[in-house]
Amino acid sequence: MSIEPKPPIPRFFALIPCAGVGSRAIAAGSPDLPKQYQTVAGQAMVMHTLAAFASVPRIADVLVVVAVGDDFFEHQSAPCVVSDCGGTSRAASVANGLHDLFEQGALADDWVLVHDAARCLITPAQINTLIDACQFDAVGGLLAHKLPDTLKAEVQGRVAATVPRADKWLAQTPQMFRIGMLSRALESAGAEVTDESSAIEALGLQPKLVLGSAQNFKVTYPEDFALAEAVLQSRYLKRTD
Repeated sequence: MSIEPKPPIPRFFALIPCAGVGSRAIAAGSPDLPKQYQTVAGQAMVMHTLAAFASVPRIADVLVVVAVGDDFFEHQSAPCVVSDCGGTSRAASVANGLHDLFEQGALADDWVLVHDAARCLITPAQINTLIDACQFDAVGGLLAHKLPDTLKAEVQGRVAATVPRADKWLAQTPQMFRIGMLSRALESAGAEVTDESSAIEALGLQPKLVLGSAQNFKVTYPEDFALAEAVLQSRYLKRTD
């Protein structure tokens, strides 16, 4: 009787889309530099992001997707693989990055954790929490934070309604799905989806919500830079006490 070979144990990859220009930050007066490369707490924002993933031994590799002609990482020593396959939208950059992971030997059943380069306050503990919660899930999931504030709907600058918040969550990243499933979902959903969970939801699936942290915010507006700086400096001081 022949023994069926066991399927390979799924691996965990990280994919960081890094091809955006951060137009809201630039328009609001930030230096003419993509926000993920602006200095926060002594180094480029994206380097804090990469350091968190580098501290999670279960992550087999980190792929950073940059725009064509972006030479930022040529001048950095970073714990990642860099691919200049960035697209015209976040969804396109992620889809191109997934194709690159396949080209590099990743399998359809391997997991990918897609994370915003500008969420530079992510911690190894939060990444591990997501992996622990989702690694045996049939769909996958995402870090998210319960909405703390009253939510208003607006029409022409005025309140149109107060929206019940009990079941509302703020989606964060990483968002963790099987590489094959996410690739199919993005191909079907097109370029308009703003996160990976939306593409998976369009397949009729329900990603798992994993409690994240209010500190895992996306640096978007000028005032966010000062807050990120303060949090990172505080963490540094705690490590050196």
